[in-house]
Amino acid sequence: MSTFPTNTTVPNAVIDRLQRPLRSLRVSVIDRCDLRCRYCMPEEHYAWLPKDDLLGADEIEQAVSAFAELGVDRVRITGGEPLLRARLEEIVERIAHVSSISDLAMTTNGMQLAQRAADLRRAGLRRVTISLDSLDRARLQHLTRRDALDSVLRGIDAAITAFDTVKINTVVMRDFNDDELVDLIEYGKSLGAEIRFIEYMDVGGATNWSQDQVVDRREILTRLEEHYGPIATDGAQGAAPAARFRLQDGTRFGIIASVSQPFCGACDRSRLTADGLWYLCLYAGQGHDLRTQLRAGIDRQILVDYIRSTWEERSDRGAEVRLETPARSALFQIDDLREDPHREMHTRGG
Repeated sequence: MSTFPTNTTVPNAVIDRLQRPLRSLRVSVIDRCDLRCRYCMPEEHYAWLPKDDLLGADEIEQAVSAFAELGVDRVRITGGEPLLRARLEEIVERIAHVSSISDLAMTTNGMQLAQRAADLRRAGLRRVTISLDSLDRARLQHLTRRDALDSVLRGIDAAITAFDTVKINTVVMRDFNDDELVDLIEYGKSLGAEIRFIEYMDVGGATNWSQDQVVDRREILTRLEEHYGPIATDGAQGAAPAARFRLQDGTRFGIIASVSQPFCGACDRSRLTADGLWYLCLYAGQGHDLRTQLRAGIDRQILVDYIRSTWEERSDRGAEVRLETPARSALFQIDDLREDPHREMHTRGG
């Protein structure tokens, strides 16, 4: 559970139709990635966004400032893979200096983090989450279609030295890596990093998703208890995506159970794509164009009012709706994504 201050006293704080505040913003800085994780980017080759379509550092700063005026105090930088973005350190520094942003984090695959961690720390980044779906080289190579393990592990080591908090995300998939739960806990424990297990979700590029592949929160806990003994909850989940748990030796870990136990009722987050589309839900079919307004040089208050009015109309509860769907299957097929890449683009990078 976040220890950062809330923005409930912000004069302009805004809530949606389900009484959820606007608190957390995920900012994608690039659509490209140097891995091809099968549950995220099902194809090997992609037509990337033209460079001019990406929001510039000034535009990202303007957008974050507008969101901050309405109560956002947590920003997470994502991709694609954010470390592929040129001058990322400048973007980090600009966001870090936006008034009222008290928590600035980044999600990365870690491939290039060893070379960048110190500079990102100096720019103002304090927390990182790194994706690691297996400690087995062959498994990880099969999943990512790259020989990634050594680079990711070096990135994690560098992060431990550079940042205040390091978390490691693992998407748990039946008959792929569900036999590594204990190994991953022990790996995180050896570093002082918190492991977060994620139920395999049916969003974006997960075109081969099936319910049979999901290892849900209850099963993850049962398996870990078979090894470690009783496991305690560690505080209320609140609006955080992960429920946190504690082993008897004090080791903490999290589970993001978006498939079996959605947290839509407390969701206070939204996503801004690298080309300026604002998505109000991970399962949303389309976004709201902020780039056109930013590039038109509109008055700042007009942008703030647009964000406010759009959020006030929000009633999305995508994961809960999916939970109620009979004979649930992948949200999109590959042809759907080829027709509109944004259907999976806004789900990349965490």
